[in-house]
Amino acid sequence: MLKEFRAFIMTGGVVEFAVAVIMATAIGLVVNGFVNSIIMPIVGHFTGGTDFSQLKIVLDEAVVDAAGVVATPENAILWGAWVNTIINLLIVGLVMFVIIKAYNKTKTPPAPAAPAGPSDNELLSEIRDLLKK
Repeated sequence: MLKEFRAFIMTGGVVEFAVAVIMATAIGLVVNGFVNSIIMPIVGHFTGGTDFSQLKIVLDEAVVDAAGVVATPENAILWGAWVNTIINLLIVGLVMFVIIKAYNKTKTPPAPAAPAGPSDNELLSEIRDLLKK
């Protein structure tokens, strides 16, 4: 059973899948950092200094007791964080599109088919005709 498991793990499909998951995670972290550190501050600049990650619709305000301890936390719809996630998705999609497009360019096109020559019957007919002469 251990040998079968090792054979399964060492197949190309499993190894390639593991590499793809690791690369996707790394690309996701890079894109998330890019969006949060570069794109959203630029968007915030053009929207009057708005930090999208803090935009929300408060449904219930937080309740603080006399000692200053939060008795009931705030209940809010964090739509700004969702906008950040949508921008992340669009950028990841763009990055993946560019990577796949570049990968497809590296593939060699199939070799053109060799021109069809005369068939065996045609060659035999020519030989026969030449022998008759």
